Amino acid sequence: MIVHLVDGTYELFRHFYAVPSRRGPDGREVGATRGVLSSLIQLLEDGATHVGVATDHVIESWRNDVYPGYKTGEGVDPVLKAQFGLLEVTLTAFGFTVWPEVVYEADDALAAAATVAAGDERVDRVMICTPDKDLAQCVTDRIVQYDRRQGKVFDEAGVVAKFGVPPASIPDYLALVGDSADGFPGLPGWGAKTTAAVLRRYGHLDAIPEAPGQWDVPGLRGAAKLATTLRGGMADALLFRRLATLDTEGPDVGNVDAWRWVGPADGVEAAADLVAADALLARARRLATSRSGTHG
Repeated sequence: MIVHLVDGTYELFRHFYAVPSRRGPDGREVGATRGVLSSLIQLLEDGATHVGVATDHVIESWRNDVYPGYKTGEGVDPVLKAQFGLLEVTLTAFGFTVWPEVVYEADDALAAAATVAAGDERVDRVMICTPDKDLAQCVTDRIVQYDRRQGKVFDEAGVVAKFGVPPASIPDYLALVGDSADGFPGLPGWGAKTTAAVLRRYGHLDAIPEAPGQWDVPGLRGAAKLATTLRGGMADALLFRRLATLDTEGPDVGNVDAWRWVGPADGVEAAADLVAADALLARARRLATSRSGTHG
């Protein structure tokens, strides 16, 4: 069994800026929602059976309480933001399992679901469908990242090739280099190559020696300055690592059996009408009929 876990917020943003505008019968903009729905139906048509979609019901999360500079919904196009709830309602009506997050982020739900799926002996592979670098920390021998747009799969070796560090070091890596998308800056002077070199040797922030003379990182320049910066900024680095570490236990994602797609829910017609998706509903129903015939 292969489980597909989709970052619904990422997909909504991507489609909002990639697909033409489309108005629903009531005049509201529905183009991005229809784009995500079509994409997920295509995922099913390509063979996916167990699909979970995580969304940010609101942009803010517990991380905003911990760090005031963390990303917020400020600056998000209101037309896009108005489709957050619409996407959740539409996908649920079409039979997808949706996790709308408020306290946590969509990334946390994806990490939690990946952990649940990887713990199920029936699951052969977990595909986390997002290119978001945060999710690289979840990659294991059974969990991979899948960039659907580029058709690229990142396993453990792929993460190392991309970032220079293994999945377990990704939160430490982001803590040092920063993450502009999430709103924390990292530490001055700690660029991607330098950070990767140090973490390849020591793995985690806590294991890096305080004194540069104790560092064993061949070819590294400016170790003394880096060590001084890290020593003075360790509290910030540990905070940034906390922000970058996904919560695999908080979000309630249920179990793998609940994620199996069996077809649109009762009353789906209203949701389809709302987003002008009669053709997409027909595709979903044909697929559900073919699968019910296959499974008896």
